[in-house]
Amino acid sequence: MSPKHKIAKRAARELQNGQVVNLGIGLPTLLLNHTPEDLEIFVHSENGVLGMGPRCPACQAHPALIDSGGDYIAVRSGAAFFDSALSFALVRGGRLDVAVLGALEVAENGDLANWIIPGKFAPGIGGGMELAQKARRVIVTTTHTTRSGAPKLLRSCTLPVTAKACVHRIITELAVLDPTPQGLLLRELAHGVRPEDVLDKTEARVILPEDDPPRF
Repeated sequence: MSPKHKIAKRAARELQNGQVVNLGIGLPTLLLNHTPEDLEIFVHSENGVLGMGPRCPACQAHPALIDSGGDYIAVRSGAAFFDSALSFALVRGGRLDVAVLGALEVAENGDLANWIIPGKFAPGIGGGMELAQKARRVIVTTTHTTRSGAPKLLRSCTLPVTAKACVHRIITELAVLDPTPQGLLLRELAHGVRPEDVLDKTEARVILPEDDPPRF
């Protein structure tokens, strides 16, 4: 299993029946490949869908059904469609139970940077700031380091911040960590990963539990 699917599989365990969930662009959309069939969640997309299903190949998709990233999607029976004003009213009104977002950087106190790298093209922040600020629970799914091996989990963000102190949980291919004012609390380790491996690849302070953490 690839690292991204490993992250998505663990993150899918965070979802509970009856929740309204938004899955950010990229890695978070993979969660729908790992949710149990009997899990009843309502997946929201900022462009005006509630009841979104997994991505579809273009040859099998309805041309009008896309998510906020422009990818073709399926929808569940009973799905609802509405305009962007109502879609963002749901977000701003605190109706989202969970937002699963990707990240460029996360600070140890839960600050999130996930929308732009200065000097590189970005289409805009989109709904990222709204989701990060207004969802009742924000889960970040990200690889532990960049492609060059630099840490993504930092003492403080160096990139423009999307929202401050908004992240409740971080899930990487190495570990599950929760931001706190004292640093990142290590909750779980991936199979075959040692606490030292996490410490070596994390700039943020990491709080190790007294007992061996669970494995995923």
